[in-house]
Amino acid sequence: MLNAELERRVAQRTAELKAANAELEAFCYSVSHDLRAPLRTIAGFSRALEEDSGHLLDADATDALVRIRTGATRMEQLIQDLLRLSRITRSEMRREKVDLSALARLVGAELEKMHPGRRVQFQVTGGLSAYGDERLLRVVLENLLSNAWKFTAAVAEATVTLERAGDSTYLVRDNGAGFDQRYRDKLFQPFQRLHRANEFEGSGIGLATVRRVIHRHGGRVWAEGAVGEGAAFYFTLP
Repeated sequence: MLNAELERRVAQRTAELKAANAELEAFCYSVSHDLRAPLRTIAGFSRALEEDSGHLLDADATDALVRIRTGATRMEQLIQDLLRLSRITRSEMRREKVDLSALARLVGAELEKMHPGRRVQFQVTGGLSAYGDERLLRVVLENLLSNAWKFTAAVAEATVTLERAGDSTYLVRDNGAGFDQRYRDKLFQPFQRLHRANEFEGSGIGLATVRRVIHRHGGRVWAEGAVGEGAAFYFTLP
């Protein structure tokens, strides 16, 4: 009877927790979605003002208008990233055998098309596979590889690799800007950035998304690096 009562209470608490999480996710999604309408209004009217009356504005007013539009664009991007993070949490998972090597090569080819002026040595170990949701694991590789691509922008001979780092453990490594190891736990927190926005663009949502996807698969993710010596991002897929 005691075991039955304990199981009943655990089931009840689990159901309550799931319901609370679902409500929180729905609320975040709704707030993020509803914020986009006024932002579009701000962006639209500021654009109209610039087009219709830009010639009447002095330098200070023009600068203020540019700042308004830049801020609205930045906020729109942040909301987009929040919506993407919310969708990842809410979406149903479909597990199957996923060819990580093939996915990484596809992502690498897309990065090369987007940045034809970059010369990056892109190395992917063949035969890497795992069981998981292919769509979500592609999101992981897109974020990790695009991060590595971004943070090697100032390196003359940039290198980005995907390789195995042990049983069910994978590694994305680069020889870019790196980071201070003391702050590695902040990397996976939403909107936490270890570099100034004028150095590297981004919203700080990408690695939080990676962590959420990997956790949904029952794995873990961590990072190692040093300033000016590149970074390594490990993740497991049990």
